[in-house]
Amino acid sequence: MSLIKVCKDFNSLSPQEMYELLRLRSEVFVVEQNCVFLDLDNKDQECFHLLLYKDDHLAAYARLVPPGVSYPLMSIGRIITSPATRGTGLGRVLVDMAIEECYKLFGQGPIKIGAQLYAKKFYESFGFTQTGEVYDEDGIDHIHMIKP
Repeated sequence: MSLIKVCKDFNSLSPQEMYELLRLRSEVFVVEQNCVFLDLDNKDQECFHLLLYKDDHLAAYARLVPPGVSYPLMSIGRIITSPATRGTGLGRVLVDMAIEECYKLFGQGPIKIGAQLYAKKFYESFGFTQTGEVYDEDGIDHIHMIKP
């Protein structure tokens, strides 16, 4: 799988990159999951953005969140693959790269995520463990997980 990886802070993103990542987030989190929520939460400006391109199309994305923005720990959020690339293993590639980039950007340490409950086993395969009870976020069951 030939991929181009781009990792930039908010101010370094081109208008085209910003449009593509927001469009993908909207396509999946709002339209596909039929979830009305405010995706633009004023955290993007403080984060790094990991974009994976395949054949000149944004195929996957994750938001890398510094410690103190969402949680006291560093975090990975808005983890997403485009519907066209699902089932290809790209989700695994994305999470591996996101973990690696977090360590490069923020140093070694625990990473916390708020995961959709259905993806629990997927994140456990990367060493994340559930740290709390199931909670509702915008009508979807979520859990907090930490990779020590």
